[in-house]
Amino acid sequence: MHTGAFNTLWAVVLMFGAIASSRYLMLRNRIYYRLKPLVPQALRTAIRRKLAMRLRKRIGEVWPIMPGSERPPENWPGWPEEKKFAVVLTHDVESNAGLQKCRSLMQLELDLGFRSSFNFIPEGSYRVPAQLREELTARGFEVGIHDLKHDGHLFSSYRGFKRRSVRINDYAREWGASGFRSGFMLRNLDWLHDLDVQYDASTFDTDPFEPQPDGHHTIFPFWVPRPNGNGSAAPASSEGYVELPYTLAQDSTLFVLLGETTPEIWMRKLDWIAEHGGMVLLDTHSDYMCFGGSPQTAKEYPAALYREFLTYVKTKYAGEYWHALPQEVAGHVIQIRSSRASVRKCDELASPKIRRLRGRRVAVLLFSHYPADPRPRREAEALAAHGANIDVICLRDGDGEAALETYGSINVTRVRLKRHRGGKLGYVGQYAAFVLISFFYLASRSLTRRYDLVHVHNMPDVLVFGAIVPKFLGAKVILDLHDPMPELMQTIFKLPEDSFSVLVLKRLEKWSIRFADLVLTVNLACKKIYSSRSCHPDKIKVVINSPDDDVFRFQSGDVRDVNGKNGDGTKPFGILYHGSLVHRNGFDLALESLEKVRKTIPSVRLKVCGGRTAFFEEVMKSAQQRGLDRNVDYLGPCNLNEIVEAIEDCDLGIIPNHRNIFTEINTPTRIFEYLALAKPVIAPKTRGIQDYFGNDDLIFFEVGDADDLARKIAFAYSHPGYVAETVKRGQAVYLSHTWSRERLTLLNSISELF
Repeated sequence: MHTGAFNTLWAVVLMFGAIASSRYLMLRNRIYYRLKPLVPQALRTAIRRKLAMRLRKRIGEVWPIMPGSERPPENWPGWPEEKKFAVVLTHDVESNAGLQKCRSLMQLELDLGFRSSFNFIPEGSYRVPAQLREELTARGFEVGIHDLKHDGHLFSSYRGFKRRSVRINDYAREWGASGFRSGFMLRNLDWLHDLDVQYDASTFDTDPFEPQPDGHHTIFPFWVPRPNGNGSAAPASSEGYVELPYTLAQDSTLFVLLGETTPEIWMRKLDWIAEHGGMVLLDTHSDYMCFGGSPQTAKEYPAALYREFLTYVKTKYAGEYWHALPQEVAGHVIQIRSSRASVRKCDELASPKIRRLRGRRVAVLLFSHYPADPRPRREAEALAAHGANIDVICLRDGDGEAALETYGSINVTRVRLKRHRGGKLGYVGQYAAFVLISFFYLASRSLTRRYDLVHVHNMPDVLVFGAIVPKFLGAKVILDLHDPMPELMQTIFKLPEDSFSVLVLKRLEKWSIRFADLVLTVNLACKKIYSSRSCHPDKIKVVINSPDDDVFRFQSGDVRDVNGKNGDGTKPFGILYHGSLVHRNGFDLALESLEKVRKTIPSVRLKVCGGRTAFFEEVMKSAQQRGLDRNVDYLGPCNLNEIVEAIEDCDLGIIPNHRNIFTEINTPTRIFEYLALAKPVIAPKTRGIQDYFGNDDLIFFEVGDADDLARKIAFAYSHPGYVAETVKRGQAVYLSHTWSRERLTLLNSISELF
């Protein structure tokens, strides 16, 4: 076609593009892609380059950065592992020339420690060898679908799209692909629901150079619900999919059309996205890269520019970014959505009752630290989320904590009173002081601020009497019994059951429960104890200490094959102990079993999370004398995110309790933490645990028996298949007691008071 004639036609096409209507936009694109095969590629590129240069002068305010696109989605929880931002690399392979460069591009990324997704055209000008796809996935890369024919006609009509979507789905199943990207970034997000994929990547935050230039103005992934769907959590293919917008300019735009000679624009946009915690998603093309040793053509750029960009990412932001494949980002979004949908569903079921909490004034008494103590924090947050206004009175540990602090609608007042572990008189003195302080604080506050509810956390039980004035003025009182004080003091001070101190504690417990309007406790075993000696069972509700869903994000599927990983004995077999390093929790038993099991598992290592105690130092001194310290990695005190990392890095968790009256009734939260992350756990065979878990739901050992614990560790090491099935059964129990469910029990129980 004559150049002048083509320019005239292109002018007509652009005229349609000036009309801000999707109908005319579709027509414009249809005309262009009908004409495209008639025009030589070199001429098309020259015209596009000229138009791009002209356009660039007019778009400085919206490209490469679109103001406002840095705003995160509502309630965005952030990236895994508390990373600052995400880095996602993708490649579209458009020709046989690009296909031939895939291995060179793969090796470039491997050399720098990166992985990416290669998107292939199923019915384009080349055929994708199965061997190449298998090689990519075997080396940790992802394979995706790029259009069907890459001819610009995929979205010409819905009938045609439906017909083509059947073939695209066939290729997705054959290739094991979970993602799609259309050719030329043409798209109709509603139509894409016909594809059986987890995510689509056909959009961008801002890219005025594309044929369909309307971006989505966000540097974060987002969910695309099926039209008229109910929005409930479901597999992506049935109720929606995740959209992953690319957020850096395409390499073809940057280097081929605009003629840039450095990746500076990429780097500048990367810095901006990193500052705002977004997703750096780059779409490049092996077709346009020139690798060393090959002559560079007019439509290529040196692959060294891409290497320079990756090196910049790796060096400037080392340890700050989550490097993920697109399918991993999509999984992250789906997991967030599923967790929230579960909470919303529970809240909707209970909404008539829970609405009673809105506007209520609540006081919380806590002889501990806020927000460090997880149960009081999560219960206060649950009430605040439903409109309650909360005043927390708790301990202040030195000048490092503010005396007054606010967390949304939660106001915290900290009392300068440091908690010390010591003798019985020391406990009595501390408790008495805090009860009096709480009493006078609530009494004075109640003169100007009437409370509807006072939520008291033991220990001590008698802290509930700090709420005398609010109760007299009409407030409801909750006593939240974390631990049974008589049994705990028996364990700590080795007291007989009929001792005077224990009898006094039981009497105080009975008076405290009688004073409260509602009693909460942590498991069935504790409920049975309280109801047998202090009140009717109906007054007590169980709210289990399940792990925080947003921190211990549920991981389904088989656990890692530990024997496969360590069967040759060359890699460490990691056992994890995390928790308080006190005698009743059995750290000494863990070391005894380690001494026995290392004879059969030479690579075994015991990792320990917890603050140092005199008991820990004493046990480690004994371990050094026996040469056991060489098999122990002490990780120190760990926060929740560090505990998650430790669990994910271990092969087996253990809870090596001694037998005593307290451990018999305890249900350790650590069991649920291991199961949430799909890790096997060895737990003591005690009443507090077997109330929830059957004999085949966990790996049990005889409580206090180091020999049996060693045998069960060896069994878990040598029977990975059985262990994997046990974890699945244990996870089924955990899913019945997630915090989302326990939270609903809490809110319903409190709502019934009003």
